[in-house]
Amino acid sequence: MSISVAEKRPAARERILATADELFRVHGLRGVGIDRIIAESGVAKSTLYAHFPSKDELIEAYLVKADERWRGYLRQAAIAAGSDPKEQLVGLFDAVDDAYRRHQLYGCPFINAAAESEPGSRAHAATLQHKKAVREWVRFLAEGAGADDPVGLATSITLLIDGALAAERLEQDPALPAAAKATARVLVDAACR
Repeated sequence: MSISVAEKRPAARERILATADELFRVHGLRGVGIDRIIAESGVAKSTLYAHFPSKDELIEAYLVKADERWRGYLRQAAIAAGSDPKEQLVGLFDAVDDAYRRHQLYGCPFINAAAESEPGSRAHAATLQHKKAVREWVRFLAEGAGADDPVGLATSITLLIDGALAAERLEQDPALPAAAKATARVLVDAACR
């Protein structure tokens, strides 16, 4: 049985999101217009608007997808570090190191979106929700690691992750994730005696 061309081609919604992901990552949310997304995804304007009635809704969907992907990378890095929650907290920085290669030094989609969005916008709300969810999960790991102050450690670790990801775009130094990981080791060892 042969597969038709239509069956091989991703659905319009997925093509739109994949195109938006690439363009927003490289050029920013404001640097990409709907017409460019339509042209590069190969869909009709009516098709784009059937899936995403506004650019804000497309941006929100892009950030939701990025959230799922990034939290998956963090979980994979934690699991790869072993069963000890202390090692998992430090192992999160392997996801940061991978992000440097994966993002091609364009930085964190959420930090970039936060810099371009107004408080109260869909992009800002999606970014804030993502950051809170990551911090809450890291707090859970910190509790499992026996941290004296799991909230404080989670805050420190997530700020260190965000700082390393922001530096990715600014400094473009691939040695920074290792420095962040070494700093995380010091924080975890001090907080989890």
